[in-house]
Amino acid sequence: MRKVALAIAAIAALLPSPGHTSDFPTRPITLIVPFAAGGPTDTLARRLSEYMSRTLGQRLLVENVVGAGGSVGVRRTVQAPPDGYTIGIGNWSTHVVNGAIYKLDYDLIADLKPIALLPSAPQLIVARNDLPANNLGELVAWLKGHKATIGTAGIGSAGHASTLLFAKETGLRLSVVHYRGAGPAMIDLVGKHIDLLFDQSANSLPHVREGAIKAFAVTSPTRLSSSPEIPTVDEAGLPNFYVAVWHGLWAPRGTPDTIVERLSSAVRTALSEPSLRDQFTALGQTVPAPDKMSASALTALQLADIEKWWPIIRAANVATQQ
Repeated sequence: MRKVALAIAAIAALLPSPGHTSDFPTRPITLIVPFAAGGPTDTLARRLSEYMSRTLGQRLLVENVVGAGGSVGVRRTVQAPPDGYTIGIGNWSTHVVNGAIYKLDYDLIADLKPIALLPSAPQLIVARNDLPANNLGELVAWLKGHKATIGTAGIGSAGHASTLLFAKETGLRLSVVHYRGAGPAMIDLVGKHIDLLFDQSANSLPHVREGAIKAFAVTSPTRLSSSPEIPTVDEAGLPNFYVAVWHGLWAPRGTPDTIVERLSSAVRTALSEPSLRDQFTALGQTVPAPDKMSASALTALQLADIEKWWPIIRAANVATQQ
């Protein structure tokens, strides 16, 4: 009997126990969005989480943690238990730009574990709908003759970086207003409290189509398939002014590989759904090919952009403008 009992115990030890990573997930997952509700990253997170929940069999609960250009929300992910039940979405500004302008108490590479590369989107140069300009050339001329205000989603955001480059390229002096996310900035643009905004197409296009704001150009070498009437920056007179804001999903350092792969697989399954892909395409976003969604692809893109953009951002003294 003792030998039988020992054999049973040995077999039981090899089987998954409650809470084993092979059971993941057994309860809802918190998805940290480092920006205010209503912005492009928040919209992407909420739509993606709905589809991922179907595959994972558990809800993904979006939690907006704002502050310091998204770095507060990223810290929340870094400090979470590495069990897969708290993950974070971020983008080019939170995981590249912030490292050049903030004294972060975490390492953007070493303290996070990449899960998957998510859709990317160019920006639109948009303005309040009653601004008296009908193309980018007229817009620049108007800006030179007026004390204009331009909004951003916060210091270090993609819109902030684009604003700095735009001012440099055109010689403009703009009054910059920093918000706690693209959502609040868009509300003020629609309400005519500011004049101009560089904003991700996913956030701007619905307002452009409603006529609530004007679009002057898209920051990409090709026009958007969903809005071909908007010219590219090359066509509009601002050649090579290309800015694409990519997104990614991360877990805290130390999260087991099996859990990361489970989450990564759920992303791939979600983004293979035609209905979700159509939603993102309609918002001007590009969904990566399945082989480009990997954790390694996300890390490679992040490292390449750090090497490219950190010298540019530091030369612009963005950190001194806080």
